[in-house]
Amino acid sequence: MKAEIITIGDEILIGQIVDTNSQWIGQQLNKIGVSVYQITSIQDDKQHILNAFKEAQERVDIVIITGGLGPTKDDITKKTIASFFNDDKVREYPEVIAHIKGLFKKMNHPFREVQRTQAQLPSKATYLQNDFGTAPGMWFYENETVFVSLPGVPYEMKGLMTNQVLPRIQKQFKLPVIIHKTIMTYGVGESTIAERIEDFENNLPPFIKLAYLPSFGRVRLRLSAKGEHREILEKELDKKVKALYKLIPEIITGLDDDRSLEKRVGELLLKSNTTISTAESLTGGKIAATLVSVAGSSAYYKGSLVAYSADAKMNLLDVCSETIKKHTVVSKQVALEMAKGVKEKLQTNYAIAVTGNAGPTKDDTDKSVGVVFIAFVSDTKEIVQEFNFGQPREKVIHRTVSKSLEILQKEIL
Repeated sequence: MKAEIITIGDEILIGQIVDTNSQWIGQQLNKIGVSVYQITSIQDDKQHILNAFKEAQERVDIVIITGGLGPTKDDITKKTIASFFNDDKVREYPEVIAHIKGLFKKMNHPFREVQRTQAQLPSKATYLQNDFGTAPGMWFYENETVFVSLPGVPYEMKGLMTNQVLPRIQKQFKLPVIIHKTIMTYGVGESTIAERIEDFENNLPPFIKLAYLPSFGRVRLRLSAKGEHREILEKELDKKVKALYKLIPEIITGLDDDRSLEKRVGELLLKSNTTISTAESLTGGKIAATLVSVAGSSAYYKGSLVAYSADAKMNLLDVCSETIKKHTVVSKQVALEMAKGVKEKLQTNYAIAVTGNAGPTKDDTDKSVGVVFIAFVSDTKEIVQEFNFGQPREKVIHRTVSKSLEILQKEIL
């Protein structure tokens, strides 16, 4: 089964918003055995949309459309879909009007007649109830292709996909099983790995594919198997994983899964009944924001002290002024004192601290732009690591957050 995801909206094309919907939809379709063949973003133009629908219908079995379902004149998806299916009849759903009125009443907003258009759908559409918003989803099936139109608001789209679209797809189609296993490696580039496992890769059966997913300092090796019988696929993938462990044992750090790094860290802290605090300089609280994005993080995360200036480091974290004078604020000595300071003040089992030059200037330090020190402190261990994350500023900050969580996970394990 092949699917195409079409996002509609000028705001995506001009970079006003980031298309996170397609990524999420692709993940969910893959889990049920549907392969995403193409992702397309198009502007709010009727002919452009019609062309995209026609082309998608010729190459895939399922077309998922997001965006353009609002009640205003610039939202043209509904009328364009009706035109595509030669459907000039409209059906009004009273339950949608009642639902919208209920939502507006909770928000203390008056119901306006323009909202009535939300309840008016093409007659060929199967109505999909949107529990979280005003625009219902629509399901069409014609010429052996499913078209699903969903609102672009992420939480509304996710609710419709989870509760209605995915179950309908699974009921209507016989789907294959798709399984992924991802091996984490560290310290060696993808070309070196490819050379070492060339024979392994060349002898993979046709139903198993290998993909290299490189990022800073690490490469993920994703093995994907597709077939009809889950047990057989699981068994074959396990064999291939064991074979990779024999070929490159010294660079494998473990198996990855769908959980984010911050979620895995949280699970480790919960399991060990331990707590963490953070002290941040160049990241400005982004490590804290990443950790608390996980539901239930209050059970293990105590807080952060963001000390951007030298004075703040001294006043909030008790970093010694002599340490700063001797080594500058971007140094392993300051990073260590920051970690020890926040651990002491917030009384946690672990602490992470970061200080560095994100750029574009070095300020009053002797370290080049991109240099970052990350300190980890526990009741029994103190370590500081130096990195050079290069440029630009955004990359330095992002990599500092990611590496801090990697260090935290490794040390807890």
